[in-house]
Amino acid sequence: MKNIKAIIFDAYGTLFDVNSAAEMCKNKIGDKWENFSNYWRMTQLEYTFLRTLMDRYKDFWQITEDSLDKSMKVYKIDNSLKKELLNLYKKLSVFPEVKQTLIKLKEKKLKLAILSNGTPTLLNGLVNSNNLNDLFDDIFSIDEVKVYKPSPKVYEMPIKKYKIKKNEVAFLSANTWDVSGGGNYGYNPVWVNRNNNIFDNLDFKPDYEIKNLKDISSFL
Repeated sequence: MKNIKAIIFDAYGTLFDVNSAAEMCKNKIGDKWENFSNYWRMTQLEYTFLRTLMDRYKDFWQITEDSLDKSMKVYKIDNSLKKELLNLYKKLSVFPEVKQTLIKLKEKKLKLAILSNGTPTLLNGLVNSNNLNDLFDDIFSIDEVKVYKPSPKVYEMPIKKYKIKKNEVAFLSANTWDVSGGGNYGYNPVWVNRNNNIFDNLDFKPDYEIKNLKDISSFL
């Protein structure tokens, strides 16, 4: 991968562990905590896709709460845990290798940014709570364009600000549909396949597949 001027990261599942909120409550939720957490995440994503198709925008925090409501009913989890789970979602854990990888990339004088469905408040909160404040040049939220990934309007935001070419961007995501969305837009897409998943059949395949962010050196 040549002439890369910016590395753009997805947030949820790529930098931050979306299961960490439910995991912190696993003693209260029980053995079903992981299935519950995965269902919450899939419902959350489903709502972003459906609201985009219906042209009925709600911000990501509202969608997170709506999807949690349904998930708690499906898994018969006491509603008294709702406030705690939502508060924990604001402080999701960063994956272990993320900070040191970002520090090394910063030394290369590359633009580093987050491009996410999350609201600015949520994303800034996650960056601050995980002590990543000085490592990103920008945090781009879909709140600016009021449409969710994988709309091309989302991927356009960093290009407009940085005045660079699409093929000068390496875009990293753990979500296959997001990787395809970035590839469809014209980015160099990289799949962070943390869980040995199978890539979806969505026309655009990743240029590179890595297990975690430490493997970034394999293509830079």
